[in-house]
Amino acid sequence: MTTRQRLVCIVGHTASGKSSLAMDLARALPASILSVDSMQVYRGFDIGTAKPSLAEREEVPHLGLDLCGPDQRFSAGQFLRYARTVIAEQAEEERPVLAVGGTGLYLRAMLSGLGPEAPADPEVRAGIQAEEAAAPGAMHRRLQAVDPAAAARLHPHDLVRCERALEVFQITGQTISQWQDAHRFAESPFETLLVGLRRSRVELRARIGARIDAMLAGGWVEEVERLLGQGVTEEQTPMKALGYRDIAAHLRGELARDVLRDRIERASWRFAKRQTTWFNREPSIQWLDPAPDLAERLLPAIRGFLDGEAYPSLEVL
Repeated sequence: MTTRQRLVCIVGHTASGKSSLAMDLARALPASILSVDSMQVYRGFDIGTAKPSLAEREEVPHLGLDLCGPDQRFSAGQFLRYARTVIAEQAEEERPVLAVGGTGLYLRAMLSGLGPEAPADPEVRAGIQAEEAAAPGAMHRRLQAVDPAAAARLHPHDLVRCERALEVFQITGQTISQWQDAHRFAESPFETLLVGLRRSRVELRARIGARIDAMLAGGWVEEVERLLGQGVTEEQTPMKALGYRDIAAHLRGELARDVLRDRIERASWRFAKRQTTWFNREPSIQWLDPAPDLAERLLPAIRGFLDGEAYPSLEVL
């Protein structure tokens, strides 16, 4: 039997129902939930990032939320250190952790480790940002010239990662993939059970639309208005989360409400398709169809896994 700590991860596309399943499992085990989401780490960005409600946080301990302010940058390396620390702390209290989210880089860092972080330079980054501001799309076009592989992998609207790839290349002369390959080390203190939720394209698209409607009805526009009033700028990392800059444009009178809603839905669907690319690289994910009783059917296998039993096959569920 392995001596590595056992960890259950729940993954899936945006709006697939990961959080609901995790809450049902966490109540029953009981367990804590670790958010594996690169935008939920930012304070004040609540509705648009689909953070759990205060009532849910009171009922089940949630980790990985509100770790920094919007003027800070939070890297995969920082998440790696944070996640492993809190998982170890929960283990000392004999409380299992369910790692839940759709940020593939964060999950891979937590499970497999990262090498030393690539160097950063605020002046280099500012120059890249200025170039993009002067000619929208310039960042991705330059990335196509210097790092075609990264450009093919990254959407032109994914400005955060395009900017980082260019910054690394400009400082080191290496593509970001070359840097990562040269400095990567594989390590995992976990024996991991990866559970994935799958839905049909039609169902997922409908759920994405319904969630956007609920977020807008729940005060998302007012949340962005408040953040901007507090001095948050559109250049700061969390404002690049899905929908936030579109709402800022709406508040400036540049987008009608119906246009805003459709734009966010299209961007969310593109994001869901990018998530598929990451999922396809993880053959160990066991995919399940959501159902009202899925948590109940999963519980015996998860309890057995956490207790040290053989790695379970979930295909029969």
